[in-house]
Amino acid sequence: MAEAFVLDRASILERLGGDEDIYAMMVEMYLDDVDNNCVALGAAFDSGNASTLQREAHTIKGLLATFSDSEGAKNAMQIEHMARDGKIADLGDAVADLQHRLREVAAVLGGG
Repeated sequence: MAEAFVLDRASILERLGGDEDIYAMMVEMYLDDVDNNCVALGAAFDSGNASTLQREAHTIKGLLATFSDSEGAKNAMQIEHMARDGKIADLGDAVADLQHRLREVAAVLGGG
């Protein structure tokens, strides 16, 4: 079981030069897109298309890294690398876990 996501707002703001407006915009964009990201990740896995799954995992890795979620980003990177190597048949649980992680981060960012 993955470690629970804990928001480190201070470190994120530090990387953004203390810009609260950019932080708020990034949170809003994440919350607006989380469902689409989960659907796209699942569809990529369901399609069996390794390059699409690799691309979706790469995108999610960046999103999670933006919010200092090293655990989630690491999981996305593992999916990305397995997909790059064409080894996607056994990634169902990993994909479901990553979708859960995306929603967990959204819940924390959204304050709920």
